[in-house]
Amino acid sequence: MPPPPGAPGASGAAPYGAPPTPGYGTPPPAGYPGAPAPGYGAAPGPYGVIDYGVDPVSGLPYSDKQKLTAGLLQLLLSLVGIPGVGRLYMGRNDLGLIQLIGALVSLPLMCVLVGFFTYPAFVVWGVVDGILILTGSQHRDGQGRVLRP
Repeated sequence: MPPPPGAPGASGAAPYGAPPTPGYGTPPPAGYPGAPAPGYGAAPGPYGVIDYGVDPVSGLPYSDKQKLTAGLLQLLLSLVGIPGVGRLYMGRNDLGLIQLIGALVSLPLMCVLVGFFTYPAFVVWGVVDGILILTGSQHRDGQGRVLRP
């Protein structure tokens, strides 16, 4: 007579009790909520975006944009005469386009002497804005996430 199912001598049953619980030595199945995503690359974080870390002060996820890159784009290109590029990189299209279009419209207005006042104002605004981004005063991207350090 064969042993009953689940008995220590039965075929197909674990000889030492129940199977191990996922997370204790064996990886969880692919659809389990804590399992890494299948494939190559970073898994989406709890906010539905790729997880770049969490800001320790606010607890919000970091942006995919870097503060140093945004600040240098804003500062250095403003010194050359093209303000607003750092803001466009950050996703703040409203301020970036105001600075960029304002400077470009001011160039032909130099013929009627108005551009001699407006163009330097847009360039100085871009330089100051770049310094504020680098120092951390302007530290959020267009979606409200904190820029990565």
